[in-house]
Amino acid sequence: MKNLTLGRYIPYNSPIHRLDPRIKLFSLIILMVAIFIKFVNVPMNFIMYGLIFVIILILMAMSHIGLFTLFKQLKALWLMILFLLIINILMPNTGAFFRVWFFNVYYNAIWQTLYIVIRLILMVGLTMVLTTTTRPLDLTYAIEWYLAPLRIVKFPTHEIAMTISIALRFIPTLLDETNRIMKAQESRGVDFKNGKLKEKIRAVVSLIVPLFISAFQRSEELANAMEARGYDPSAKRTRYRVMKWKFWDTVALVFVVVFLAGVIVTSVMRLDFIVLLTPIVNIILGWF
Repeated sequence: MKNLTLGRYIPYNSPIHRLDPRIKLFSLIILMVAIFIKFVNVPMNFIMYGLIFVIILILMAMSHIGLFTLFKQLKALWLMILFLLIINILMPNTGAFFRVWFFNVYYNAIWQTLYIVIRLILMVGLTMVLTTTTRPLDLTYAIEWYLAPLRIVKFPTHEIAMTISIALRFIPTLLDETNRIMKAQESRGVDFKNGKLKEKIRAVVSLIVPLFISAFQRSEELANAMEARGYDPSAKRTRYRVMKWKFWDTVALVFVVVFLAGVIVTSVMRLDFIVLLTPIVNIILGWF
């Protein structure tokens, strides 16, 4: 758990770090939309997922984030993956299947589980790139900028943006606190890995209770510190760091918009790259 970096900003002078936080947040939303678009068949779905994963790998390389770091974030998902697989197998389904003992395991259930798992992996990768390369304060400014039109109806845009920013900032803090509490409880004889179900439940309770108490204490300390410094959410304020739109921000914006348009066209027109590329491959092979 100490290796988790989701939500933790890592300072570096990379091209992704230098991008405007508004375009990074917009790109995250665009790529999230692309992840949930379905295509003509199963192979095309996996081809497009693979293309998005390649884009994420390029972004991670540009941000100096190792691939192993992404795999560390996914350790906690294996139990969820197994749970999703069991649920999809038990749900009524149709189509081809094979038998495991006295259960009919449908291929559609396996595909649906794979879709969910791959989408989770892609979303974790995108979110990790955003939070690793963007300061929490800059992310707050970006969220507030997008919520600015809601000020017409007296919507508390600054308060909402600040709340989201603090929540993101507390993710690595709570992870560190969880790791510290686990070590403290293990030194007192609590076993989180072995034992019966009843003993594991007690171990989890011994972790959750002090973690909640610590979280409430930290939130109270933060609120007191903000009040002591005269923080007023309704007051008008200037900004020390002003966001400026640059040339590479425009390039990134054009890229994500064109990419989403291509994904939508591929889905609406039911294009199949395997069918389209088969004649070309046959021609190339015929030359040899």
